[in-house]
Amino acid sequence: MLKKQTTDLAGQMAECEANYARVMKLMPDMASVSLREFWVQLPAQQRAHFRLEVLERCAYTTIMEFSQLESSFAGQLDWAPAPHFTLRVYHDARMAEVSAFHGNHRLRSNYDYPNKSMFQRDEKAQLNKLLGQWLKHCVNFGHVDQPLSCL
Repeated sequence: MLKKQTTDLAGQMAECEANYARVMKLMPDMASVSLREFWVQLPAQQRAHFRLEVLERCAYTTIMEFSQLESSFAGQLDWAPAPHFTLRVYHDARMAEVSAFHGNHRLRSNYDYPNKSMFQRDEKAQLNKLLGQWLKHCVNFGHVDQPLSCL
């Protein structure tokens, strides 16, 4: 018998709040600036180039993309494509969550498993954690051409 999937709502909210704080550290002037590019040092003298781009601004929500543009890897791995997230940033709730990943839109909180797309039961929660790991790495090790006080 399969165990029923339970949602850790408090944990997911905490992850989205932490992601909001990370996004705001990377782009504190989001209300007036639409694009921020930076590079991140990776192990073995490799680096990756990232972009945060505002796609749409509304009264309480900003839609943006976080994507890796290029890297100095000795060859891009076919099985590990460069990250490309679409985010919804909720300024009133101070939360940021993944709304799309590599073109997969309308992510649900949970899925039956197995399913046609082979998403994990908690796919959206895992993507928010992955986003958080990338953002945290960018906050800790990211560099922009013009210095920012928050990095």
